[in-house]
Amino acid sequence: MITDLVSEWLLGMGIAPLLGSAMIAVGTIIAAIAVRFLGDKISLALSRWSGLGIRTQLFDIIRVPMWMSVGLVGVLAEVHWLMPSAPVEFLVSGAAKTGLAIIWMIVLARTLRLVCSRLGGYYPNGAEMLRLIENIGMAFVGVMGGLLILALWEINVTPLLASAGIAGVIVALAAKDTLGNFFGGISVFLDRPFRVGDYIVLNTGERGKVVDIGMRSTRVLTRDDVLIAIPNSIIVNTKIVNESAPYPRMRVRIKISVAYDSDIDRVKEVLRDAAEANPLVLSEPHPRVRFRSFGDSWLEFELLCWTGYPKDKGRVIDKLNSEIFKQFIAEGIGFPFPARDVYVHQISVGREFQVRGDSQKLEGLPESRPRPHGRDSVREQTLS
Repeated sequence: MITDLVSEWLLGMGIAPLLGSAMIAVGTIIAAIAVRFLGDKISLALSRWSGLGIRTQLFDIIRVPMWMSVGLVGVLAEVHWLMPSAPVEFLVSGAAKTGLAIIWMIVLARTLRLVCSRLGGYYPNGAEMLRLIENIGMAFVGVMGGLLILALWEINVTPLLASAGIAGVIVALAAKDTLGNFFGGISVFLDRPFRVGDYIVLNTGERGKVVDIGMRSTRVLTRDDVLIAIPNSIIVNTKIVNESAPYPRMRVRIKISVAYDSDIDRVKEVLRDAAEANPLVLSEPHPRVRFRSFGDSWLEFELLCWTGYPKDKGRVIDKLNSEIFKQFIAEGIGFPFPARDVYVHQISVGREFQVRGDSQKLEGLPESRPRPHGRDSVREQTLS
């Protein structure tokens, strides 16, 4: 250890205690000044090694801790050289070592956060995984730092670990839902069924944009600007439709019905032109029109096109419907409506009625004729 080497060197030189203490103090100041000038070189080397271009930020993180560490090492050297009473040496050395541990715990935590943030800029698709690594790393640094501080103060951690095991079982039972959400968040981070910015449809029908994926819940902003927080334990066990995967584009389907006397080729042309003229519709894949079926009073067509982003689906449908209606009116293409044919028959019947119970039977009526094929009809019979 550095303090042992310094003490042995001073003893070998036959230095008096007070003079040696002064030499240690002066050496500490000189070392702090040297660290000030060498710190920039060290951070530059670390920055080039990482390849992330974080020289300035990294130097800001380690500059002050390095000076403070040199000062605390100087305190330890003074204590080791002067050799005070055992309790005093234990307290002063423990405090200095605890300070060193806390300082470098903070340095590690800030460095981890900086590296994850910079990597997130280079790899946006892995932002969620980097966030998970950052959170786990922070927890690991805190736990290991706490155990180190306990060891520096010569506190036996074995009973604490045994108690922690029992407490862990109690906490696991009491916080079952919270732990389920935590591990559900890990599953979302690892499996990545969706990312921040994706448009998803929940199994309950809500549709919105994923704005945050946390360790406890996932937040979705609907098109009505309503924020929905869904526990991760539910997210991993339900059906989620991701409209932004595997590609951000989305298919739009519009069904149109026209009258039977319409020119189907002209109908297809008008629908295709309306889609191609819309700036929100992608030119590739090409818009297409399909003749789907024969209805009772109409011919059913379907316009298929693609928009670049799921958020534009509603606007595309609105603009296409408006343009299709205008073009159909201009082209004289008729829209179907339910047709009714009314047939009135005048007949002569006898005036004799036979009453049986609470019903009446009309004698002499002709049998009903078959209804005309392909049309709904309402038959009205007039008795005279």
